[in-house]
Amino acid sequence: MHADGPPPAYAQAVLRITDARTGEPVEAAPARRGLTRVEAHASGLDPTALRLLLVADLLVRALELGGTPVWSLLTGEHEQPELRAAARALGIRPFEDGGDLGSGLGEAQVLHVAPAGGAETTGGVLVAVAPVDSPTAAAPDLSDPGALRLALLSHARDLPVRLDAEVLEEARGTLAHWRGSVAGWARQPSRPVPDAVRAELRTAWEDDLNVPEVLRVLGRVETWPDLPDGARFETYAYADRLLGLELTRDIGSLG
Repeated sequence: MHADGPPPAYAQAVLRITDARTGEPVEAAPARRGLTRVEAHASGLDPTALRLLLVADLLVRALELGGTPVWSLLTGEHEQPELRAAARALGIRPFEDGGDLGSGLGEAQVLHVAPAGGAETTGGVLVAVAPVDSPTAAAPDLSDPGALRLALLSHARDLPVRLDAEVLEEARGTLAHWRGSVAGWARQPSRPVPDAVRAELRTAWEDDLNVPEVLRVLGRVETWPDLPDGARFETYAYADRLLGLELTRDIGSLG
């Protein structure tokens, strides 16, 4: 939401994603209500693999919010149980095993989520994910999964991310602040998400899954003048269907 007034009307109709093979945006689900396969190509338990699964998770969530049926798969060669366990801790929903995938089920679209410059894929759309540099350890720090998820969400997927103590601490503080704010707003009468706000959120995530812009919209919603707190609450709860940050977790915890 812009400081000088409501955002522009919602014009983006479908999720569009950049195909890394061509550099061009394409419809993530070209056939209305047609099955879309999201296949994550990740092996090993490291921050980059976990970021890749997070991007795949966001794709699944965005497609489902638009009414598209999704079949999500994980394809990799090693440390899959460990990677799946870390993904669960991060709030990533389960993927089926893609190792024995045959010809598929007649899906209308295939989205391959793979490391930038990494796994070879054929057919469908290639969604490339940039690497994560974690100076402390090869394995991701899962001591505060919400903070880790927010830190990864705060950067466009095609840009490298450095996860150091400062970045994680900043994410931890933001998440705690937002959860506390949502818990406070929940005490007020509920109000619907303003149409213009809903439009800006969807325009952001349907424009190449621009999650950093979604987070910026939430930052503006928090302080937008004359917006009832009940509407702020519903806005954050709505956006969290995509973000998966458990923003409503602390409701009822305030004294």
